[in-house]
Formats: sequence, C-alpha cells, structure tokens
Amino acid sequence: MSQIITLTTDFGQQDHYVSAMKAVMLGIAPDARFVDVSHEIPPQDIMAGAWVIRNSAFLYPKGTVHLVVVDPGVGTDRNPIVVEMDGQYFVGPDNGIFSILYDQYPYKAFKLNKPEYWRDIRSRTFHGRDIFAPVAAHLSTGVAPEKLGDPVSDLVTYHWAVPIGDKDGLQGWIIHIDRFGNLITNISESLLEETAGRRKVRVYIGNTIIDHMVNTFGDVEPGEPAAFIGSSGMLEIGINKGNAARMLSVDKGAQISLVLQK
Repeated sequence: MSQIITLTTDFGQQDHYVSAMKAVMLGIAPDARFVDVSHEIPPQDIMAGAWVIRNSAFLYPKGTVHLVVVDPGVGTDRNPIVVEMDGQYFVGPDNGIFSILYDQYPYKAFKLNKPEYWRDIRSRTFHGRDIFAPVAAHLSTGVAPEKLGDPVSDLVTYHWAVPIGDKDGLQGWIIHIDRFGNLITNISESLLEETAGRRKVRVYIGNTIIDHMVNTFGDVEPGEPAAFIGSSGMLEIGINKGNAARMLSVDKGAQISLVLQK
C-alpha cells in the first residue's frame, strides 16, 4: 500500500469535519500521508464530486486510498462501500459518486458491514468520521477490502447524458463548471474528431456564438469566449481572463450545439 489517503468532500474548510476525519485516521494509521483533493464540492452535488474523482484518482500511485464523502443520504439505508479498481481503493457512500468510473476498469466492490473496523461510537449523521475514515485508514495499512465487508454487485449508477450527433453536428450539455467559470461539456475530443474530422465547427452556447475552436484561452482577446479541448479531454467554453458561466449566463445542464461548417 502507498499509505496515501486522498480526501474529497463537500465539507468546506469552515468547520471541524475534515480535521476530525484526519484525526481518526491518524489514530489507526499514524504514517498516513493525506492529500486534500477538494473540500469545495458544492453541497450534496454527487456528480460534481464524481467529476473531480474521475480527473484525479488514477494519477496517484497504485495502492492509494480515495476517501470521498459527498453523502446527502447519510443515516439512510444507502450502503457504505469500498471499490477496488486498477489498484486504487475508493471509500464512500453507494450513491453513484463512483459510478462514472465503473466503465473505465474492472472493479470489485464490498459493502462495509464489519463494525469492528469502524469507530466504537458512531453518529447517524457523520459516517465520514465514524465509518469511512477508519475504513480508509485500515486499507492504507494493508487490510484487504475482503475483510472490511461482503462482496456487492448491485451498485447505484449514474451516467452523464450522452451527446446526440447527426450529419449536421453535435448536441451536448454542460456537465461541470470549474472554479474559473469554465463550462465543461460531455463532448469528448475523440467524439468531436470522429464527427467533424477536418471540418470547422461553430459553437452555440446560451445566447453566444463562437465561430471556431482554438487551442487555449490566450488565442482570443481578453473578455472574449473561447471553445477548446480542456485538460480533461472534453470540450470546454472559457473566457480569456473572465468567468464564462457568469458572463454567458450559463448554468450546469445547459445545452451546447456544435454545427459543422461547409
């Protein structure tokens, strides 16, 4: 095991929640190395958490444990789980937050039902501290996931909406808005190349028309919108030195259309 434990939550930094989870884990795994991926996931936004994990987890060394707590169903009958995938371990609620990873690699999942690996005193509303954190710590010390729970295959799954294509172009949707206001779509670079080939595309987003794609923000004038392939491999809309979501009045879920030019 790498002894690295990453943390991704919607807890923010104002309260004690993140610190409490780390305290519990250090009591079990004093040599653990923590990496705070993000604690600024919008509250209860499962798919925003899923996006962050998708773009970071598999860059870490094999054996890394990813503790992910975006858990609006805490205290209900949703299962706590650990998922083993391509040498990485994901600990969190079975609420779909790991589901966009399931198509990437074969995986094994386990329902966390062995209380001997939890805290003795447990709250109904803070499973991050009382169940997920101790399980993550045990994993980082080399405890096999098979010891932490029973195998489970019926997992909650969500999927991004699939872009719609025809001879005239593509229609997609905004699936994530990052801290800079960049609008990240569900249109991948490979799909765009397959659909457009060498033909130019015109982009329609909100009330804005972008005549062509560029390589990066700096290819347009400050304050102007740009369409480009971002670091996630997806089509993005940004503003050079500006916030596209705010300036274009576009929210997550908005439609984006790409029209092939003759």
